[in-house]
Amino acid sequence: MAETSRMVRLGTEMPPFKLPNIDGRMVSPDDYPDAKGFLVVFACNHCPYVVHVKDELAKIANEYSELGIAVFAICANDIENYPDDSPENMKIKAEEWGWNFPYLFDESQEVAKAYGAVCTPDIFLFNSDKKLVYRGQMDDSRPGNMKPVNGADLRLALDAVVNGEMPSDEQKPSVGCSIKWKPGNAPPYA
Repeated sequence: MAETSRMVRLGTEMPPFKLPNIDGRMVSPDDYPDAKGFLVVFACNHCPYVVHVKDELAKIANEYSELGIAVFAICANDIENYPDDSPENMKIKAEEWGWNFPYLFDESQEVAKAYGAVCTPDIFLFNSDKKLVYRGQMDDSRPGNMKPVNGADLRLALDAVVNGEMPSDEQKPSVGCSIKWKPGNAPPYA
């Protein structure tokens, strides 16, 4: 069943995190002190919505990391009940999909909760001051709706951040599969 992102309040401070990457090293936004912005995408391996946008996300990450945006994908799914989303499988998918940015595992699900993440993909863009300036869809494409995956909405927001500007506050929520919470771990908003 599709979920819609919560549209966390713009201006919200970026919750800190330090999570293991698929290569085993710990990664944090603090590792990128000169970043012009921070793109955090809650994702997973098996969600058809993520699979639908995986190639465009790889393109966006490659293009905008060159322009100073630090890009992170975070999988917070319960791997006991969804073993396709295990760190071992995350590594396989990242290589297969050309994801050359950190793909992190949030085993405790505490980072997902801190962000108010609901679905995959759930997209959060912060400026260099680590204030939320965009939370919403990549574009209007969804699996099966025949609209092109072009990242139009996210690209407009990223262009604004790269240029030191504020993205438009007219933003459409992301839609995707629900985060797979561990039994008894779902936050009240989920």
